[in-house]
Amino acid sequence: MNKNCCDIDACTACSTCAALCPVAAAVREFPGPKLAGPAAERFRRAGARDDAALAYCTNCKTCEITCPSGVPVAAINMRARAEHQKKHGRKLRDWLLAHGEHMAKLALPAQPLADLGMDNPVTRQVLKAIGIAAGRPLPKYARRSFLRQFGKLRQQPCADKIVFFPGCFTNYNAPEVGLDLVAVLQANGHEVVVPKGLNCCGLPLVTGGYLEEAEAAAKRNIAVLAPYAAAGVPILAACPSCGLMLKQDYRELFAADGAAEVAAKTYDAMEFLLELRDAGRLNTAFKPGKARYLYHAPCHLRAQGIGRPTLELIGALPGVTVADLDAGCCGIAGSYGFKDDRYEISMAIGQELFARIKAEQADAVLTDCGTCRLQIAHGTGAKALHPVSVLRKAYEPAYKL
Repeated sequence: MNKNCCDIDACTACSTCAALCPVAAAVREFPGPKLAGPAAERFRRAGARDDAALAYCTNCKTCEITCPSGVPVAAINMRARAEHQKKHGRKLRDWLLAHGEHMAKLALPAQPLADLGMDNPVTRQVLKAIGIAAGRPLPKYARRSFLRQFGKLRQQPCADKIVFFPGCFTNYNAPEVGLDLVAVLQANGHEVVVPKGLNCCGLPLVTGGYLEEAEAAAKRNIAVLAPYAAAGVPILAACPSCGLMLKQDYRELFAADGAAEVAAKTYDAMEFLLELRDAGRLNTAFKPGKARYLYHAPCHLRAQGIGRPTLELIGALPGVTVADLDAGCCGIAGSYGFKDDRYEISMAIGQELFARIKAEQADAVLTDCGTCRLQIAHGTGAKALHPVSVLRKAYEPAYKL
């Protein structure tokens, strides 16, 4: 564990984070990132405070995006939350949500029955009893995981290689996103490699308060990815939360050898494709289309400081327009919005985004985050897609796997 990652004295108490925190605006019980984080941490380190309000933090990183002093406020909160939970105990609900990869591995062999069981009224009552929101639709498992389908693809061999970090949601719930990315990269002269031994990025474990398990997961991933980073092979993530873990949180939270080297070679998928375009290397043989999209930038994408690559890439497709919703956090924050006592907060945070989507006429909403897509579909009824899926469609029928 990185004991020196959280410099609380760099906080100048300017209150910018508190003014812009989506949770503080939605629920009075949360005092805001500054007070729950750096301010309270001084008391916690003196053994004089044990703050249960930390459970309201979503780890959306808005505080870190807006902090003029670069204080890792969310990291402070996550470390303090883990210590609080170790002292006071954890709920079964929190263990289940933090260990989604484990649950998916158990469910996938019986996928149709697992999905049917999750929709069963009796099952939903049981889940509600342990703290899972009854009004929140549960994500469906894919019939075949991304890794299983990827293993059967016949890619065109290319000199340029890419390592793809699929993450849990793409692997178990939305394999089409990974397959679409492979197709787009193949259309741009890159061969995709998914090394064996990768596991969950660890973010659900971090937000669930299981930092020791998250650190172990981080070190396993770094051990797999470090040789590729050392060889100069780019590492791509199609999920902003996975990408942020690889780029920032592994270094910020954990003292793991090789974390900095892996971070330096990690890209968001759309970020990498935009760099190809800027270098004049992007295949622009797109078929003409006719569509209007709205775009929601996930919090963990904004935290990477890479702008909005999707707006530039999708906006350049012939016959396609895309508008930036620019409405802040959607509210779901990974597993946060699935908790019974956080569901209403989650939906309240997303109200501005929902209202803007409902006021617009569009074919679909584009967003890079899997749980953001779930929240948008739930809150508005709109179709939500990963932008890479739109890119793949623009290459067809000229290129198919």
